[in-house]
Amino acid sequence: MKSPINPKTLTVLVTGATSGFGAATCRRFIAAGAKVIATGRRADRLQALKKELGPRCRIAEFDVRERRQVEAALDALPKEFSKINVVVANAGLALGLGPAHEASLDDWDAMVATNINGLLYTVRAALPGMVARDEGHVIMLGSTAADYPYPGGNVYGATKAFVKQFALNLRADLLGSNVRVTDIEPGLAETEFSLVRFHGDAEQAAQPYKGIEPLSADDVAETIFWSATLPRRVNVNRLQVMPVMQAFGPFAFKRK
Repeated sequence: MKSPINPKTLTVLVTGATSGFGAATCRRFIAAGAKVIATGRRADRLQALKKELGPRCRIAEFDVRERRQVEAALDALPKEFSKINVVVANAGLALGLGPAHEASLDDWDAMVATNINGLLYTVRAALPGMVARDEGHVIMLGSTAADYPYPGGNVYGATKAFVKQFALNLRADLLGSNVRVTDIEPGLAETEFSLVRFHGDAEQAAQPYKGIEPLSADDVAETIFWSATLPRRVNVNRLQVMPVMQAFGPFAFKRK
């Protein structure tokens, strides 16, 4: 059997690296010997991550919602970090949990700008180099919300459905190249996600995790790492992962 990919040969771009899945993914790849470009908007957290992870971690402060910032940051990479062969497009968020007719349009705009536009700008900036070198891997962070709707998940779930379909369409475009595409789709996971969704209300943010052991950021980082280090002939199209105590319910009915 052909050997798995040696992590020491990887240069990994991670967006949303200042917390949660992104920070855990940076740590996992660095621990295995890869080089990592950790990006995000919070400079203090990026500096702390750089101090923790050492010289194989380069940081870049930018907002994925700003296309020119994304392009400029990648153009400015030094030679030793410029040949990105894994992109982990992780930056994303959910805001609010109200019904559509009461939801904040500002929240909707922010989710679309980050979860869709930010993803597109990141992938498009890194993709030509990978195609030219005929080697690389685009890993997107989707969600089980792309397949399974829930009350209040209106625009968040729709943005993650976009991620799922974009990943599949990208696979079709890249057929014939050695660039892989994977959509990692976590279920309930305990990170800053819920705190962001409820605009910093810690008590409300804790409610989804009560009485259940959710996924951790490290659990998701491990699935990302696994998919990126499989032999190059293997492409994981979609990988959906949930805590054991999360599953599927019956159809909902509103009875009079």
